[in-house]
Amino acid sequence: MPSEKYPDSGRRRFVKGVVGSAGLAGVGTAGTAAVNSLVSSTGVGGGAVTYYGIENTDGPAPRAMPQIPVELDDDGYLKGKWTGFEEVEAKDGGTKRIANAEEIAGVDYSPRWFQYCGIQGVAGLQPDYDGDNYFRYAGGGRAYDWQPSDGRVNVEDFADYETWTNGVGKDGLGKGAFTTWRSQNVDTTIPVQIIRSTRIEAAANGDGEAADWLAESTAEGFMAVLNKCTHYCCTPKFKSPQGVKFDAENGVYCPCHQSSYDPFSIVKRSYTALPRPGD
Repeated sequence: MPSEKYPDSGRRRFVKGVVGSAGLAGVGTAGTAAVNSLVSSTGVGGGAVTYYGIENTDGPAPRAMPQIPVELDDDGYLKGKWTGFEEVEAKDGGTKRIANAEEIAGVDYSPRWFQYCGIQGVAGLQPDYDGDNYFRYAGGGRAYDWQPSDGRVNVEDFADYETWTNGVGKDGLGKGAFTTWRSQNVDTTIPVQIIRSTRIEAAANGDGEAADWLAESTAEGFMAVLNKCTHYCCTPKFKSPQGVKFDAENGVYCPCHQSSYDPFSIVKRSYTALPRPGD
């Protein structure tokens, strides 16, 4: 896929890094206007969706994993943006709920971004979900050794992100965490990969369509990605030891079928969303 590297600029005070020269050390976009399409099952509540995500670079995964726009509150806690739903009049005279959308850098962001792998049916993406939008640490065997097993994600937890290493791949690429989002008191959680990196900061200061998106969807180098591989819905990991023998140690690697993603290559993609149950 074509790639255009972002130039570094001083537009934001928090930028400390520079964009690398190539590959995973840089941040790219597949053209300023190009949109690749993938058509999958459709139905009521589905339909064409354009979104931004991290590029799939190897393996059978058919498309990018979508980002979740983030923001920091006044106390430094990280949360994902959520647009929710509204009730509208249906053709049969009743009412139905549709997903609200918020325009971010020229793209409509809404819950429809996450209508794949069955995620569209989990409690956290339903109109009646009773919880907040903060990211919380997730325990388990694939969690990073440094991270807590629970609690909200705070910017202070990533103070060493410019130099952090887990002994895999290049040092200083960024610091990752396994988290959940909108998953309080539910049976099925929404898995999220958090990455904080100087390369994300630098990209948000660049020029072009994807740079504008990153300026609005990231915060102080923090990026959030729905952590469901677009192949068979497994759970990938940034800087995974399992990715070393597949030359994926500096990216986001899925061990199930060796799909790889470049978290520093932000691409615009389009797909046909699955319907939400009950729509």
